[in-house]
Amino acid sequence: MSDQKILVVIGATGVQGGSVIKSVLSDPKAAATFKLRGITRDVSSPRAKALSEKGVECVTGDVNDKGSLKHAFRDAHTVFAVTDYWQKMDAKLELQQGKDIADAAKEEGVQHLIFSTLTNVTKLTSGKFPNVYHFDSKAHIEDYIRSLGIPASFFMPGFYMSNFETMMNPGPQGGYVLAMPIPPTTPIPLFDAAHDTGKFVKAMAMKREKVLGKNILAATNYTSVEDVVETFKKVKPETGAAFITVDKDTYKGFLAKAGMPDFAQEELYENMVIMDEFGYFGKQSLEESLALLDEKPTEFADFVAKSPKWKDLK
Repeated sequence: MSDQKILVVIGATGVQGGSVIKSVLSDPKAAATFKLRGITRDVSSPRAKALSEKGVECVTGDVNDKGSLKHAFRDAHTVFAVTDYWQKMDAKLELQQGKDIADAAKEEGVQHLIFSTLTNVTKLTSGKFPNVYHFDSKAHIEDYIRSLGIPASFFMPGFYMSNFETMMNPGPQGGYVLAMPIPPTTPIPLFDAAHDTGKFVKAMAMKREKVLGKNILAATNYTSVEDVVETFKKVKPETGAAFITVDKDTYKGFLAKAGMPDFAQEELYENMVIMDEFGYFGKQSLEESLALLDEKPTEFADFVAKSPKWKDLK
């Protein structure tokens, strides 16, 4: 009988879950410690089949079906759970999904629930910015998990580097332009979700006793917006880039053109402006979280150099 512990990954074919699976499989010690079980809505999909071929046990599960979660969590030691607000843009639905995950983990005796959470922006800003629903809903799930008293820790992803692939666009006079409603000195906790989620979550799974009850802040470093642009220019010197600060209406106009409903425009505006005044992570240090890692997180220069979106830029 195998001594491996079962590590269940929700969203096994997604960005965060896929990164966790890849990181564990590529680390001999972690791969020997954990047997991976990936939850996906469609085990017959090409991505799920590819995981099965790598030795991952793929099972059907749905965050909207608590019974399927209980079945997927059976005999599991550790569960990595992520919810997706943006799929339906419904904070109440996301909260229910999170509660069902937590309840299923408790009922199945999971010994370590690692939940992907975010800051409670309404609380952080004393109500000044109450509309960042995709942050607050996850924070409310975290509160619920803590209220159950189950063994858990909380992974907090920083600002996705991949966001800049859509936020930086060709300017009218050449080069690329990054336009945001914040000053150029605003610090952003840069995070390569596809490559680095697994580095952090794997460390949390392997170092359970160190992280129980803690929030682990996942980011490479705090980088100002102007330094983001300068790094892009260094990696792509012939393309060039510039940063401009835009007002609220202009920024929301960009989002409207992209098809975002009005409430989501306000949400994403507030999501940006909190970073300057209050900090994405409430201005907390990354030092303790980075000390957990056995591998270096991705630098933004490396992300730019390897981005498929920018591969033809020089």
